[in-house]
Amino acid sequence: MNNSAMNNTDITLIDNPSHERFELLAGDELVGILGYRDEDEILGCGDEAGDVVAYMHTVVKEEYGGQGMAAVLVQFSMDCAREREWSVRPVCSYVQRYLGEHPEYLDLLVED
Repeated sequence: MNNSAMNNTDITLIDNPSHERFELLAGDELVGILGYRDEDEILGCGDEAGDVVAYMHTVVKEEYGGQGMAAVLVQFSMDCAREREWSVRPVCSYVQRYLGEHPEYLDLLVED
């Protein structure tokens, strides 16, 4: 799919917490995901959990590659993190690179 075709496609971004991922849809087609894990839940911190979330992997269907879809997905996920007051641990190498180019999100990174 070329960029002009992508521009004519309705893009939807959602959080799907039951699958622990953000999803990018082009029309009705799932074309990208960013998987995450609640680190406090993994560590068994109970009801007070939810502050530290690891962004594990970003995947975009090959035919949608090179069109900025992954960047749109990461931006959406970082905006959600800010709204929810999450601290983010960027495990995914793509998310790490994105954050290197977008310092406006660095305040969301977890401090080790």
